[in-house]
Amino acid sequence: MDNQQQKGQYIELDLLRIVGILWRRAWVIILAMLVCGAAGFLIAFFLVTPTYQASALMYVNNSAFAVGSTSVSLSDLSASKTLVDTYIVIMKTRLTLNEVIEKQNLAYSYKELSEMIKAESVDSTEIFQISVTSTDPVEAKEIANAITEILPDKISEIVDGCSVRTVDLAVIPEIPSSPGITNYTVIGLVIGALLSCVIIVLTDILDEHIQGEDYLTQTYGLPILAVIPDLQSRPGRSVQEYWAVGIKERES
Repeated sequence: MDNQQQKGQYIELDLLRIVGILWRRAWVIILAMLVCGAAGFLIAFFLVTPTYQASALMYVNNSAFAVGSTSVSLSDLSASKTLVDTYIVIMKTRLTLNEVIEKQNLAYSYKELSEMIKAESVDSTEIFQISVTSTDPVEAKEIANAITEILPDKISEIVDGCSVRTVDLAVIPEIPSSPGITNYTVIGLVIGALLSCVIIVLTDILDEHIQGEDYLTQTYGLPILAVIPDLQSRPGRSVQEYWAVGIKERES
C-alpha cells in the first residue's frame, strides 16, 4: 500500500509540475496558436481552390401503384425507397455519364465526372438528391440539370414500370462548399497548441540544469547542507555544480 501511495503521489506531483510548466509558458502557447491559426486561415483563403456544389432533387415514381388508388401501402413505399439505390447505380453508369459528357461537351473522363457526382436519399424518402461538385459554379449547376434530363430515359430503358420525376432543378451556388475556412483555422489553432505544449514539456524534461534548492529536495529527497553561489548569472546550474549540496539522511 505504501508503494502504491508513493507512486500515486509521484504521478500527481509530475502532473502538477507539467501543469505549472505550461502555465508559466502560457504566452508561448497562445502565440503558437495564433501563428498556426493564421497559417490555416491563409492556406484556406489563398492556396486551396474553392469548389461549389449544385444539387437537384428527383422523385422515384413506382407506376406499379394502382391507377386512381387513393391509398398507398407501406410495402409500396418501401419498394420505392429500394428503387432509389437502383436508380443511383444507373445514374453513375458509364453509359449515362458519357451521355452527360457529350451533351454538355465536357472535358472530363467518365471516372473524373463520376467522382464529382454524389447521390443519396433524402431522409429515407422516395426523393433522392443529386449533388455535383466543381470549381465552376455554373458548370456544377449545368451538369446536375443535365443528369435530371438524361436519367429518366435511361431508367425507363432498364427498369419496367418505374420512372423518376424532377422535383427541383439545381441553381448556381453562390457560396463555396469548400474549403471550410473556419475548419482550417480551428485545425491550425489545435496544432499550434499541441506542438507548443509538447515542445515546452520536452524542453523542461531534457533540461539537465537544477533550477533551485526546492527542485533538488522535491525530486531527489536530498537535504541541503550547503549551496555554492552562482557568480555567472546563468539561469540554472548544472548537476556538476551541485557536487556538495547534500547527502541522504540514512547515510548520516
